[in-house]
Amino acid sequence: MNHAASHQVTDLRPATESRTVRTRVANDELRGRQHLTRDEVHRLIKAAKKRRHGARDALMIRVAFEHGLRVSELVALQWQHLGLRHGHTINVQRAKGSLDGTHPFQGETVRALKRYQVATQRGYGFIFVNERGAPVSIEGFRKMLGRLSQRVLGLPWHPHALRHACGVHLINNGTDIRTVQQYQGHANIQNTVAYTALSGRQFERLAF
Repeated sequence: MNHAASHQVTDLRPATESRTVRTRVANDELRGRQHLTRDEVHRLIKAAKKRRHGARDALMIRVAFEHGLRVSELVALQWQHLGLRHGHTINVQRAKGSLDGTHPFQGETVRALKRYQVATQRGYGFIFVNERGAPVSIEGFRKMLGRLSQRVLGLPWHPHALRHACGVHLINNGTDIRTVQQYQGHANIQNTVAYTALSGRQFERLAF
């Protein structure tokens, strides 16, 4: 038996997944953080509007940020999850064991969704679709955001940075930790506490 080989650790993930994880880690190290700022998100939204599918892409970025969505949750959104006529709410269907919830929409988001609905003439099924009417894929959104952020911000960002951006933004705005936990759908509050470390807001009153 080759003893050297017996001590090797085998990576059982698919090659593409392994490359994606390594690239994400490398880019996180270059950026020095894993979350986008609110200003950076709005720069991406503004730039996305100039693309071929600008209304859709900008809206996807906005909704992912404002509601702390994972990319899988974003692409799975359907019109029946929204209340655009009464209450202006979104029924967030969480993944990975997180808790579902109902969020209010921001005014500009409601207006953007209504414009997009009129333009696409769709009021049922998946919200974000391609030219063939099929839902935008996880990989499709990931590639779009990566290319866009590379051009606008100088480095490619991954979709989960939008979810992190939401959590950090809420903490920075003084939202209490339990509310952030519920909004993000965290079953374990320790996942929410991590945002306070990213924010640094809890240290603002310290004096030296």
